[in-house]
Amino acid sequence: MLLPGLPLNRPADRPFDPPDELRGQEPLTRMVYPNGTQGWLATSRAAVRAVLADLRFSARYELLANPMPGADATLPPAEPGDFSGMDAPDHTRYRRMLVGQFTVHRMRQLTERIEQTTAEHLDAMENQGPPVDLVRAYAEPIPAVTICELLGVPYEDRARFQAQAILVTGVGATPDEFAAAMADLKQYMGELVAAKRASPSDDLLSGLTETDLDDVELTTIGLFLLGAGIGTTAHMISLGTLAMLRSPRLFEAARTPETVEQTVEELLRHLTTVPFAVRAALDDVTVSGQLIKKGEVVTVSLQAANRDPACFSDPDLITPGRRTAGHVAFGHGIHQCLGQQLARVELAVAYRALATRFPTLHLAVPFEKLPGLNDGITFNPTELPVAW
Repeated sequence: MLLPGLPLNRPADRPFDPPDELRGQEPLTRMVYPNGTQGWLATSRAAVRAVLADLRFSARYELLANPMPGADATLPPAEPGDFSGMDAPDHTRYRRMLVGQFTVHRMRQLTERIEQTTAEHLDAMENQGPPVDLVRAYAEPIPAVTICELLGVPYEDRARFQAQAILVTGVGATPDEFAAAMADLKQYMGELVAAKRASPSDDLLSGLTETDLDDVELTTIGLFLLGAGIGTTAHMISLGTLAMLRSPRLFEAARTPETVEQTVEELLRHLTTVPFAVRAALDDVTVSGQLIKKGEVVTVSLQAANRDPACFSDPDLITPGRRTAGHVAFGHGIHQCLGQQLARVELAVAYRALATRFPTLHLAVPFEKLPGLNDGITFNPTELPVAW
């Protein structure tokens, strides 16, 4: 079978589910990329994990083909510091430095700050009164404040930084707005790196100034952490809350420390807000019985892998307490999400605080009227009006 392209259309009546065409495929299926070349689509969890764990598959941008229609056919090599588009040993060098900055002490400090941030924004919501757009009032500010804490952005700069960061990592910005905000953030990040070198403090960016990384690398890493740390977490807070509002037992499970972490894992598996990753074969490799030739590109569907019935019973149901070990919502292998533990903390704190403060929380508009319900490869609501 030859797929004409990456399946993109989610079922209109099941907006949380991946496209039906991703289901029932062979573990690996031939697929045509927008640039006209033939490659592969991996949909079983076993095949996805095998590709992501095998160092014979490259993440280098210049070797990949983008599966999204209308995307550039080729990409330039990763800039210094952008280790997401690098292989070992370059990737290893950067990642090892960053892992050393995600200390237990720093994560504990950030947890306390996240709890304070959620309380402050829930207070503001309560004072404003319903209806409230949960995306703007809650989902976006929490990870934005957390990134400020992580990078050590001074308090006097945080309003500007958070506004621009939310703009480039959220949805709805025009190309001109995105470009202007990105340029402003890049300039600011360069200034912040210089300030940390001159006067370091107890934050991740200051810690990295003590390594052999130069200012260009540090600026790129700061922007990478910004993009990875805000958009996907805000998306999960919004979409996870929406899923819980449609299932009262999930909302109840989010209120207790004993069950909120299991709820987070099941929501991560079920929603899989990062839908796919792309790799290129550096050599001939056999995966799930299929020979992938050197130079061929493989798109791995994280969505399909997390709904694999061979691994998860009734995978289309959200089941609190389900054994979710092995889900790939954060990827797999050497490129697995560096900040996944921090994201888990943010989600658990945000869900529990919201469900506890507003036990009668509900949508302020009919579900079918939510903007963007059937747009995009995953549902990422631009607004989420709620009341209580």
